[in-house]
Amino acid sequence: MNATTAARTFTGTGRLVRLAVRRDRILLPVWILAISGIAGAVVASYAATLPNEAERAVTAAFSASNPMTRVFDGAASGTSLGAMSLVEGYKVLAILTALMSAQAVVRHTRQDEETGRAELLGSAVVGRHARLTAALVVTLSADLVLGAAVAGALVGTDLPVSGSLAAGVAVAGTGWVFAGIAAVAAQVLTTARGANAVAAAALGVAFVVRAVGNLLGEVTDSGVELVTAWPAWLSPLGWGQEVRPFDQDNWWVAGLFVGLTAVLVAVAFVLTAHRDVGSGMVPARSGPAYAPRGLRSATGLAWRLQRGVLLAWLIGLVGAGAAFGAVGKSAEDLVADNDQMEQMLARLAPEGGIVDLYFTLLMAIIGVAAAGYTVQALLRMRAEEATGRLEPVLSTAAGRTRWLAGHVVIAAGGTTAILVLSGLAGGLVYGSVTGSWAAGVSDLLGAALVQVPAALALGALVLALFGLLPRWAGSLAWAALAVALVMGQLGALLDLPQWLLNVSPFTHVPRVPAEAFSATPVVWLVAVTIALGAVGFAAFRRRDLAIGA
Repeated sequence: MNATTAARTFTGTGRLVRLAVRRDRILLPVWILAISGIAGAVVASYAATLPNEAERAVTAAFSASNPMTRVFDGAASGTSLGAMSLVEGYKVLAILTALMSAQAVVRHTRQDEETGRAELLGSAVVGRHARLTAALVVTLSADLVLGAAVAGALVGTDLPVSGSLAAGVAVAGTGWVFAGIAAVAAQVLTTARGANAVAAAALGVAFVVRAVGNLLGEVTDSGVELVTAWPAWLSPLGWGQEVRPFDQDNWWVAGLFVGLTAVLVAVAFVLTAHRDVGSGMVPARSGPAYAPRGLRSATGLAWRLQRGVLLAWLIGLVGAGAAFGAVGKSAEDLVADNDQMEQMLARLAPEGGIVDLYFTLLMAIIGVAAAGYTVQALLRMRAEEATGRLEPVLSTAAGRTRWLAGHVVIAAGGTTAILVLSGLAGGLVYGSVTGSWAAGVSDLLGAALVQVPAALALGALVLALFGLLPRWAGSLAWAALAVALVMGQLGALLDLPQWLLNVSPFTHVPRVPAEAFSATPVVWLVAVTIALGAVGFAAFRRRDLAIGA
């Protein structure tokens, strides 16, 4: 292929970039604002909880020596406010950035082929590589903007500029790598769901490999810093933590992000040249000639479509619940040496013990994470509608109400199962460590169960958005989850006004087991859930289908 012919394969890239920017003009800014906002909120919460060097030293020493904090937080990097905030917050920022990048690339490549938009674009003067190039230009640029926004948010909290920029590089670099992974997955798989699943699986593997590297690491003589083992260097998430913002500021790690991204993008371009539009490197399997009896109902179809997502969330959150239960006994030791943290916990629930408060806070985090499953499960309805697969389903005897109810039943049942099993796993592990079986199981199970109404209330909001504003349901639903996370988990630490905290349904969850159970907020959450759910059902029954993203 000569230079002229090669150049023609990129014809139309500029116009496709402008089209992609217009399509994502709301979604990507919401992601960027939410992630950079979380970065600033994490620093603010650390500044409020650990205001002086002595208290930070105790916490850093605990983080460096405790296996569970190594696995879930990251490698301890000294006692400065910025370093400790990034050790705690980087994993959240990186995971969200990876998901943003992967979904953006898949949305503008494989999803366009799935919906037929790519074929329509291909009828114009568009080169073979133009769509992939446009998707990568928009996504990698968004990652750079996000990195700058994260750095700006950190500088806004009075942290040093150099460390803030290093943190921005760590976050943006992670996004670049997962954009490359998604670009390859979009060429290999034939569905957007499959490509997103591959990217999510790669993210899970990266997290586990990073955790193994941290677990096998060694604490330095200072006692407040961890030198990670070699497995951490096999993971993009491990690279991000090895930037060590506000401690070492290892700028050279950015070369690893750029190098791997370049390799992945090159592989994606090669694969693009060897397949037809609409097909993948792995051909789609033919289904059986006859559907099993379980698929002959709306609920059976919803279960078939959503069982994989539910299984993945179950494995992740039940494992997290078990890990939280394993370190429950250590919570007292950590708080006993930290007066500021003890006072902060006492403000949340003056009558609660340290372990009870620990269980309350951690199960609240799992509650918000379970709501993430609820949102994803319910948005599957929008994906079925946008791709046109819902239209033939509704042409059968399956009515709109039964189809919608099938997905709602699976999402609600899955949310409840995730929370119950997470609490049960945490209680059993805590009981095996301490011998307090009855107290551990009852406390953690109770703490998990009270999260169910709040998660379902957020799910009902998604249902209402799906009925009223189908084209905006995805971006608004994820934005609502981000708001619930910030308001519910960090709002009190940031001293936000109560009316703003009340926006999150998780603000109203009874603080079980730190406090006695109160039925009133649960009743209100159930009432709101029913009202929003009714709005969603009524709106969906009366509107036209909105096919296309």
